[in-house]
Amino acid sequence: MNPKTFAVDIDGTITENGGGRIHLEALAALRHVKNLGHNVIFVTGRSSVEGYLLSVFGGTTKIAVGENGGCITTDANDHILLGDITKCQEAFEIIQGKIDNVVEKPVFPRMTEVVLERTFDLDLARNLMNKENLDVVLSDSQYAFHINSSGIDKGAGFEQIMKKLSISRDDVIAIGDSATDIPLFKTALTSVALGNSSDEVKSHATMTVSAHAGDGVIEALDKLAPQISGV
Repeated sequence: MNPKTFAVDIDGTITENGGGRIHLEALAALRHVKNLGHNVIFVTGRSSVEGYLLSVFGGTTKIAVGENGGCITTDANDHILLGDITKCQEAFEIIQGKIDNVVEKPVFPRMTEVVLERTFDLDLARNLMNKENLDVVLSDSQYAFHINSSGIDKGAGFEQIMKKLSISRDDVIAIGDSATDIPLFKTALTSVALGNSSDEVKSHATMTVSAHAGDGVIEALDKLAPQISGV
């Protein structure tokens, strides 16, 4: 049996109570998966540096895809930038100038995206971007709104890791909970939507679990045990 590569979201997936705290039992379960010989790679809307640090302290594979696919971190000072923050900043200024309550979210510094509080009408902003022909995309991770360069998403970012590590789609298992995880699901033969996912997200997954967030990750790993225990 080939080793699997788990592509795992962070917020809403291995966090608990909506406060960004890591679900320690879920992290321990993922570390166990890594110790069995599989890859466990965080793919997040947070900074790739945050994802990388979680991998270091959590004992998972020391690679992270962050900023919804815009940045990959493979070491403390090794970052692969796939997005263009200049375009995102220009789009932010236009949106902020024409829509009320558009403010940046205080987050770990970003290298390829702009992160906004979820305080305005997302569809209104998307319509404005289309009208202004802005070469960016606006997404909702449930943690925040994100402005990314056109073509940037978690799937595109993770595909760079697949190429770098020669990983086949047949060996990828993606786990997530939000609309930003749908492109990631498309890179994987097996995709898991957690119980706190919307119906839309669940419709794109090959497998769903009933438990929420970290408890859902543990439930998923229990169901997947026959596929991952024999490496």
